Amino acid sequence: MRFPDAYFITGTAYAGKSTMVKLLAEKYGGIFCGENYHNERLEGLDPAEFPGLTYTRDLEDWHDFVRRTPDEYEAWIDRTSKECEILELQMLEDLSKQGRKIFVDTNISVETLRQISDDRHVLIMLADPDVSVRRFFDRPDREKQFLYRLMLEEPDPEASLENFRQCLMRINSPERCDAFLHCGFPVLLRDEGRTVEQTLALVERSFGLEGNT
Repeated sequence: MRFPDAYFITGTAYAGKSTMVKLLAEKYGGIFCGENYHNERLEGLDPAEFPGLTYTRDLEDWHDFVRRTPDEYEAWIDRTSKECEILELQMLEDLSKQGRKIFVDTNISVETLRQISDDRHVLIMLADPDVSVRRFFDRPDREKQFLYRLMLEEPDPEASLENFRQCLMRINSPERCDAFLHCGFPVLLRDEGRTVEQTLALVERSFGLEGNT
């Protein structure tokens, strides 16, 4: 199935994906599918079918989340991304029936995006890997600040923070960025000297949306 009314943004952390999706949905009267929008279906998931997504849902002690090794964290992220893709495709099939533009901060793989969309409806947004890791906890969102507090509660907070930085480095590695850079879809690199409005204009141009308000 293809989604001609959907516009997908994927890439690395701290690249501005969610901000752009939100602004586009507001400007074009579209449907906003922000970061982890699939979580609205989390409650009814079977852990046997979705072990990655239900790991956090059923977690009894959140300190276990931040104590995982980089290998464990990376494996969980990769498994969970595949599970997210299943839910996203189900949800997009329902949303597409509304006949409105859909703007998606997506976990769908570039391989699947090639099958369900085209070059003008997919954009890769990338931040420098070091920035993605170093500024992860700068964001005020509740989930990230919750994790930060958990690490401060560990017996050795600095070691806990460093371990989590290593986890983040795995999923924002130069190798992963390189794979995005050479996947064939348009790429937009984060530029601290560019305003949000300027970035939005570049995203609109990539999607061919200029003049379509």
